[in-house]
Amino acid sequence: MNKALFLDRDGVINEDFGYVYKVKDIKYIDGIFDLCQKAISLDYIIIVITNQSGIARGIFSEKDFFKFMNTLIKDFKKRKINIHDYYYCPYHEDGSNKKYKKASFNRKPNPGMIIDAAKNNKIDLQKSIMIGDKITDVQAGIKAGIHKNILFCNESNYAEYSFKYEIIHNLRDFKKIF
Repeated sequence: MNKALFLDRDGVINEDFGYVYKVKDIKYIDGIFDLCQKAISLDYIIIVITNQSGIARGIFSEKDFFKFMNTLIKDFKKRKINIHDYYYCPYHEDGSNKKYKKASFNRKPNPGMIIDAAKNNKIDLQKSIMIGDKITDVQAGIKAGIHKNILFCNESNYAEYSFKYEIIHNLRDFKKIF
């Protein structure tokens, strides 16, 4: 069984300024490459888990999303980091695109994407880690049975919640992460 480092995309891997989908707008979060290299050195596989309601809202297309992800994966490969797999949820109940306007078990805080990733990649969730910048990321990890759930905080998204999770303010805080 594999152990995985599950990462939310916008706000953890790349800067989140709202509906990020243009390749020219990719700006990586400081420390993300170091974090992934450390995870790989500890035998974790890297899995990206991302809500993408901009597709349902008609802001961008799945083609735009795939182009963005292909560039992201290439940028990581240039640094000898393999993104093992990624999962995305294009659905949202408030969507304007009828094809994607619905509730989905895959949309975080639901654990669907993590559960699918675990099945498809033979992942032991008890040995895995989830890092997200929103509490819905942490909730999805907890619901899926992930051993360690981490909220990556900056001053604008910091809050206290009543369930078990770690907080980090720097992606190089390896002692708290691993």
